[in-house]
Amino acid sequence: MTNTQADKDMQFQIEHLTQQLVIMLMENYGMSMEKAMHTVYGSHTYEKIENANTGLYYQSPVYVMDMLQEELGAALLH
Repeated sequence: MTNTQADKDMQFQIEHLTQQLVIMLMENYGMSMEKAMHTVYGSHTYEKIENANTGLYYQSPVYVMDMLQEELGAALLH
């Protein structure tokens, strides 16, 4: 299986978006890096980010963070 430039670009965007979400969780909720990464990678939002058909990987971190916050709800406050 070969990776096209489009595949590489999409993977880069996914990684960058994920990094931004982790940073936002750390800054906004005081999470450790480990907890923030676990939160992002374990979410349904991340599953949608990885699905090229959703186009979510191409959205702004703030928009995707809103989705993540909605998904997690009160769990973010603990």
